Amino acid sequence: MKNVHFIVNPIAGKGDSTINEVLLSQYFEAKHFDLCLKISNYPGHATELTKASLHEGAHIIVACGGDGTINEVASCLVGTNIPLGIIPFGSGNGLASNLDIPKNLCEALGLLRNAHMTKIDVGRMNGRFFFSNTGVGFDASVIKNYESSNRRTLSGYLAACITSLKQLTKPQEIEIKANGRKWKTTPFLVFVSNTNVMGYHLSLTPQASLQDGLLDVLVVTKVNRVKMLVLGVLLLMNRPHLLKEARHFQTTTLALSTLPGTHFDSQIDGEFHAVEDNTIFIGIEKKALTVIVPEQL
Repeated sequence: MKNVHFIVNPIAGKGDSTINEVLLSQYFEAKHFDLCLKISNYPGHATELTKASLHEGAHIIVACGGDGTINEVASCLVGTNIPLGIIPFGSGNGLASNLDIPKNLCEALGLLRNAHMTKIDVGRMNGRFFFSNTGVGFDASVIKNYESSNRRTLSGYLAACITSLKQLTKPQEIEIKANGRKWKTTPFLVFVSNTNVMGYHLSLTPQASLQDGLLDVLVVTKVNRVKMLVLGVLLLMNRPHLLKEARHFQTTTLALSTLPGTHFDSQIDGEFHAVEDNTIFIGIEKKALTVIVPEQL
């Protein structure tokens, strides 16, 4: 008998995705599966529910929501032998897209029943895990504006981009350390990714892999508004590295620092996160999370 726990964010994405015991019973026979359905009602609640599920002896824990919900659940499973299942209810669904997990609920449930597993790398930023990406600069500003709106759609994301462009100020100088080198720059953004999709099938790091033991980093130095539009077009084409001001590299560790007394605004897996320090340390833990994926992955 397998104990499968579902952690559901009921307002993920458009808030119109439903999952209940009756539906689950059609895919998981009672003689083989013991199911538990839990509802996450506030930020951090999914973490609490997942820790409780681990204590209750769950064999599989399924995150039903967007990248934020997945981050909360998966962060509790890093370094354990408990596999993560994903039902992508979010608007962006970056990690699910990279893992080829279908958005169709019935197909995703069928995937969970088959339970083909693999291990993936996990990113870490100042002690917090990320599974898709993290970043500072423009992308953090976009996420901040996106969260303050009520539009969890691609048009809402584009509107947040426009708002962030209007709010753009002179970037602060930072020091970057990676691969035995260090240099100073005034970046438009620093984007660090573990996946090749950041949501809505858009990508700043199309060559990134969840299983290569490396983080893909894109640093875009200060650009004018025309170059920003060029970057937007290249983003739609999944070719951001073609911008002259863009620098792409891979690394296992990365350190970002700025002047004492200042701090970074960042995003972690599509959620805004203010860093209360002037230094950020980013690393990777290889094959640290077990996930349920399609057999062909």
